Amino acid sequence: MQKNGVSLIKGESISLTKTEPLLKNINVGLGWDIKKEFQQAANVTFDLDASILMVQENGKARSNLDFIYFHNKDSVCGSVHHAGDNRTGAGDGDDETINVILDKVPADVHKLVVCVSIYDADNKKQNFGQVSNAFVRLINADTEQEVRRFDLSENASTYTAMIFAEIYRYGTEWKFKAVEEGVNNIVELLRSYGIDA
Repeated sequence: MQKNGVSLIKGESISLTKTEPLLKNINVGLGWDIKKEFQQAANVTFDLDASILMVQENGKARSNLDFIYFHNKDSVCGSVHHAGDNRTGAGDGDDETINVILDKVPADVHKLVVCVSIYDADNKKQNFGQVSNAFVRLINADTEQEVRRFDLSENASTYTAMIFAEIYRYGTEWKFKAVEEGVNNIVELLRSYGIDA
């Protein structure tokens, strides 16, 4: 997979508006691999799920419908679309993709929180310490060119959900921040943003 976008480090933010002024229609591509020693252990697969939380300036979602994932693929406003669930993560490239049309994001949505969680992690005794080569990248959906990328480290230990990145408003700009913040589980993550889970 060609890596031609500008790579960020954890905690770094960059203005999309200033560096990519024509960027309006983006695909958020997320990918990961399972460390070899955990692959197909006891014939159990890893099912990682990408999602986006649409969050107001107060840090809370407006409603449960602002959680965009494989069971709620489209935001009410039409600005965010989840392309579908990949239950194995097999193959190269993006394992899951979420499309965002920045011009359609409602004015009261301050931030798009890009998350990945491990489905049924507790029952399967799985966590991000068993995951490698995780990344999030932004692709210009009109040109299909990768414009920004963040390759996560591999120190997520026992977490079963993670915030990979944020796309957020800064005045009149849109910015992209590399986050890599682990959370114990997806329920805890959703509740922290005011989602009933």
